Amino acid sequence: MQPDLSAEIELTPAFHELDPMDVVWHGHYVKYLEAARSALLGRFDYDYPQMRDSGYAWPIVDMRLKYVRPATFGQRLRVRAEIVEWENRLRIEYRIWDADSGQVLNKSYTIQVAVAIDSREMLFVCPPVLWEKLGVQPA
Repeated sequence: MQPDLSAEIELTPAFHELDPMDVVWHGHYVKYLEAARSALLGRFDYDYPQMRDSGYAWPIVDMRLKYVRPATFGQRLRVRAEIVEWENRLRIEYRIWDADSGQVLNKSYTIQVAVAIDSREMLFVCPPVLWEKLGVQPA
């Protein structure tokens, strides 16, 4: 059985995150994704310090954000991050929605690759430490 490879957080945009149109500035969504990704990886004891300690950096090499509806000041948001690929790269998909209405505000994904810290070489297969931490096996 596949383990649950997801996590959700709740947050509320602050006034200083608004743009001149009184909606959350688009760049702040990246920080929301990062918070959800960190919560997700923390569930498996493989957040950034543990990645570094295992000898790997995991830079983001691709990111896509699709803005569906704007977020506003004080709106309660739910952010879900889910690992959907882990064999050759780490692909995490995200959804941001209004916590009260359930309306989707944003759909996103990030792709990270393993890089050996000592040699700075990119790996074409994720290291076994990732699979061990997630409790999954390569297909």
